[in-house]
Amino acid sequence: MRSRWSASVYDDAHRLGDAEVETLLRAAQWAPSAGNSQPWLVFVCVPGTANHDRLVATLSRGNSGWVPRASVVFVTAAHVRSGDEADAPAFSDYALYDVGQAAAHLTLQARAMGLHAHQFAGFDHDALADALGVPATHQLLTGIAVGVPGDPADVDERTAARDHRDRVRKPFGEWVRHGRWDEA
Repeated sequence: MRSRWSASVYDDAHRLGDAEVETLLRAAQWAPSAGNSQPWLVFVCVPGTANHDRLVATLSRGNSGWVPRASVVFVTAAHVRSGDEADAPAFSDYALYDVGQAAAHLTLQARAMGLHAHQFAGFDHDALADALGVPATHQLLTGIAVGVPGDPADVDERTAARDHRDRVRKPFGEWVRHGRWDEA
């Protein structure tokens, strides 16, 4: 887990086989969820496919330079509300949490396979939901770019620099409580 980091420079020629993509999806599939509701849906966006083109068209300026280079991008959605039909499937109040767990499982599986995964939210969620035909019962959440590191010389300087930033985390005293809120 400590070797996990969010790479931004990917080898744009590297592709994953169907079995590797399935292994990543199986890791997400077996994530815990409230009442085993599994309230996630994952769109697979492989370069050269319509889903990838749909995603790329909606990327933010900051993500448009590196996300398309990944071997595969997964876009997550959560089942957040019931439909209008009398027999519409119920949704879980914990759907967002559960999708986060599924994304974390996929991310850690990628690392176990020698791959890097970078989760991101910089895309036009409404435009992509429309392009993918996502119903009102679901909410697009994040993308997960997966691949192998590429050559920093193949990307712009800003993107290359992202992979060399110091990795720091907040100290426990800022986010761990053993007592009340105001007792660090």
